[in-house]
Amino acid sequence: MTTFDPYAPSRDTTEGTVYSVTGGDWDSLVQEIGSTKEERVVVNMGPQHPSTHGVLRLVLELEGETVTEARAGIGYLHTGIEKNMEYRSWTQGTTFVTRMDYLSPLFNETAYCLAVEKLLGITEDVPERASVIRVMMMELNRISSHMVALGTGALELGAISPMFFAFRERETVLDIFEMISGLRMNMAYVRPGGVQQDLPAGAIPKIRDAVKLMRKNFKDNTTLLVGNSIWMKRTQGIGYLDLAGCTTLGITGPVLRSTGLPWDLRKMQPYCGYEDYNFDVITADTCDVYGRFLIRMNELEQSLRIIEQALDKLEKLEGAPVMVADKKIAWPAQLAMGGDGLGNSLNHIREIMGTSMESLIHHFKLVTEGFHVPAGQVYAAIESPRGELGAQVVSDGGTKPYRMHFREPSFNNLQATSAMSEGGMVADIIGAVASIDPVMGGVDR
Repeated sequence: MTTFDPYAPSRDTTEGTVYSVTGGDWDSLVQEIGSTKEERVVVNMGPQHPSTHGVLRLVLELEGETVTEARAGIGYLHTGIEKNMEYRSWTQGTTFVTRMDYLSPLFNETAYCLAVEKLLGITEDVPERASVIRVMMMELNRISSHMVALGTGALELGAISPMFFAFRERETVLDIFEMISGLRMNMAYVRPGGVQQDLPAGAIPKIRDAVKLMRKNFKDNTTLLVGNSIWMKRTQGIGYLDLAGCTTLGITGPVLRSTGLPWDLRKMQPYCGYEDYNFDVITADTCDVYGRFLIRMNELEQSLRIIEQALDKLEKLEGAPVMVADKKIAWPAQLAMGGDGLGNSLNHIREIMGTSMESLIHHFKLVTEGFHVPAGQVYAAIESPRGELGAQVVSDGGTKPYRMHFREPSFNNLQATSAMSEGGMVADIIGAVASIDPVMGGVDR
């Protein structure tokens, strides 16, 4: 029996019927729908900002305002990042991965670098100061990412003030990123073996002030939304997905923790020294949009706690290295923030150009060719704002990755769209997708 598919043309092969999921011609699609006995409407939602949370296309089958079937169409932002990395050195790879999930670039970089370090066998050699800086930067990034999730999620449901408040806090974090790395987003700050450069003078007091300010300002959105009758009606019981559904679909992050399961890789499979930090894994038992909202709101305070502990550690590690000692791996540039932005330290250039021919040759080889990574295959996973972000790295012993693949949480979590939406109202799809918090740059790698 051939199943009729109103969304896509099909053809029979020796393997069975193959459906080609494409945009298709809308006129012919409408005619096909009209020829069926059932009364139903098939509509496109997206791909557009902001209501589909990025360039996500949802093909909906409606009966009145009730969604009887929902399908996610992805691929509109495809960048080929994973394939492009096969033609770049291991260090250059950070510049590519940082652009995948562009709202949490530091997580992309850290997952990739942890995998490369595992292949190199230098995981234990990464300086403690570098690991502490990574943790601090990731938790700041978690805050900036959650601010977008909370702000745009509220905006999509008609609340504009939370968006203003959320982006106000995000600006505070992005200013810190700019001070430390020279860039607000896509910094390529985490490198194999450590980080790009140490914190600039005066960074720690500034970050402490920012933590105090954010802790006070986070209360604005809490006051606006928690218990707000309109907000509760738009989120409670909406986008329901229980633990069985999450485990079946491989869903992680706040969506999984909203079922009551305290699964967080920072606790379950610690990396970068997370086992030495005190913080709580936030859960809810509502399995709905409201529970995921509460989890992200409460995770903000946990990130601030971790940042404060990281700052205490950094004060004790003042002057310690931030890159592995092995000069065959450590990026040779000594970067510094100058009047014209980020660049090589003039003293470093003067040294390698004027005093040591060996340093100059080594610098040239390492920058143009890169270092060799032993042949093998590894997987390294971290807890990103959206769930488990894993990097599978394959090396053939050369100076470039043989194969790169990421287990990107937005990609996996989007599978939940149908389960959350079918049987609900059209208006509730917006809240359900916003609670998944997909970033299409991560989906379409």
